[in-house]
Amino acid sequence: MSESSSPGAPCCLQVCRLMRPEDTNIVGNVHGGTILKMIEEAGCIVSTRHCNTQDGDHCVAALARVEKTEFLSPMFIGEVAHVSAEITYTSQRSVEVQAHVVAENILTGAKKLTNKAALWYVPCSLKNVEEIKDVPPITYASPELEEEGRKRYETQKALRQSSNERSDEVVAPPPNPEKHTVGFSQSSLIHLVGPSDCTMNDFVHGGVTMKLMDEVAGIVAARHCNTNIVTACVDAINFHRKIKKGSVVKVQGRMTFTSNRSMEIEVIVEVEPLVEVDKGKYCAVSAFFTFISLDKKNRPLPVPLLKVEGEDEERRFREGNARYLHNKEKRLAERERQQ
Repeated sequence: MSESSSPGAPCCLQVCRLMRPEDTNIVGNVHGGTILKMIEEAGCIVSTRHCNTQDGDHCVAALARVEKTEFLSPMFIGEVAHVSAEITYTSQRSVEVQAHVVAENILTGAKKLTNKAALWYVPCSLKNVEEIKDVPPITYASPELEEEGRKRYETQKALRQSSNERSDEVVAPPPNPEKHTVGFSQSSLIHLVGPSDCTMNDFVHGGVTMKLMDEVAGIVAARHCNTNIVTACVDAINFHRKIKKGSVVKVQGRMTFTSNRSMEIEVIVEVEPLVEVDKGKYCAVSAFFTFISLDKKNRPLPVPLLKVEGEDEERRFREGNARYLHNKEKRLAERERQQ
């Protein structure tokens, strides 16, 4: 591990880890949830260190939102994952971290960029976790970079607030659902939050939650197409409320949209406190994961069309199609800029 930081300057962190069999899925690719967890850990460390460079109560950075995370290339057993995280913008109460993941083949020395992500954190006091602390400012290389960061901050703030207003309840699938329907592939996972899942203030690490979400989304995708599947991207992950140690989390995933080559899965994390039962159940996290289907040679396969039933499923399919077209347009625009 190596890192660099100085007061008023962007804080940077670089970590590396050898990918082992326990990090991979059943076909040998590194699990998307493993990569998400490594990215979040690096972001949490660099944000927490930066926010504790000023006098006052100590704090720990809590993950509030993950912007679209791109999975550009697969990673395999035996490769070394290099995760770099850098603070690129600070508001009064939040920190933006840009993260990149590079896979290194230690036999040949070849390297490839596998992932890019942007994460937003808020510093929570260790004495009172509900208290959000002020963030020390950073020095920008130019006024233009600061202005670009401010625009990203305003955009994500608006998107996070709008996401708090939705998150439809995931209802139980009907008995004996038809193949390729939403109910056929719908999946859920129940997990008791233990000490190893938590930060210093006894709330769940964002990376732990994201790994569980990716696992459930992967099960949904595999059930739908019955092939090898990999995470292609995560549209956004919104952390609405904290999850405390001792809670039971129910991670639920359902198919919302399919194109010719991709599947969008909505994942919602519902929390049931075991001790503070008077608080009742609540939605803590929500996100949209996109998966693609691959053959034995890791070439893309066509995806079976999702059969939608009822107004709610039709509405979610239309919304998923709109996100798909928007992301496709952004990818084409990015390619044109690079040419």
